[in-house]
Amino acid sequence: MEKVAIFVDVQNIYYTVKDTYGCNFDYNAFWAEASEGRDVVAAYAYAIHRGDEKQGQFQNILRGIGFEVKLKPFIQRSDGSAKGDWDVGITLDVIEHASQVDRVILLSGDGDFDLLVDKVQSKYGIDVEVYGVPGLTAASLINTAHYFREIEETLLLNRK
Repeated sequence: MEKVAIFVDVQNIYYTVKDTYGCNFDYNAFWAEASEGRDVVAAYAYAIHRGDEKQGQFQNILRGIGFEVKLKPFIQRSDGSAKGDWDVGITLDVIEHASQVDRVILLSGDGDFDLLVDKVQSKYGIDVEVYGVPGLTAASLINTAHYFREIEETLLLNRK
C-alpha cells in the first residue's frame, strides 16, 4: 500500500476556494479521495489561531477527520497588515516526512512551494501531488508537481 503524507495550507485553500467558488473546501471528500487505497502516515493542517469559536469548531472537525492541526498566532501589525504564514513550518515538516513515504500531498497554490516540491521529488525520488484552485495556483507549482489535482465541484461544500 502506498504511504502518503498530507500537508494542508489551510489559509491558502480557504481564500482561493472562497474567492473562486464562493463556498468552502470539503475536507471529508478530500480525505476520502486522498486516502483511498493508501496508508496515511502523517496529515497536517496548518492554520492561524485567532481565538474564534467558529474557527475552533472547524479545527476540531479537521482533527476528527484525521489531521493534526498546527496553529500559529494571528499577528496584527501596527500598520494594519497581518502576519500568519506557515511556509517555513510546512517546508520543514515535508522534508522531515519525505524519506518515510512514497508520496507527498500538498494542498496549496503558493508558488513559493515549487522549490520544495522539486527538491523532495529529486532528493527522495517520491511523487508530489498538489491540490489547488485553477487560476489561483502558481504555474511554477503546477509545472513542478508530479500530479496537479484541480479543486473543483467534487471537493466543494455548499456551492452556490
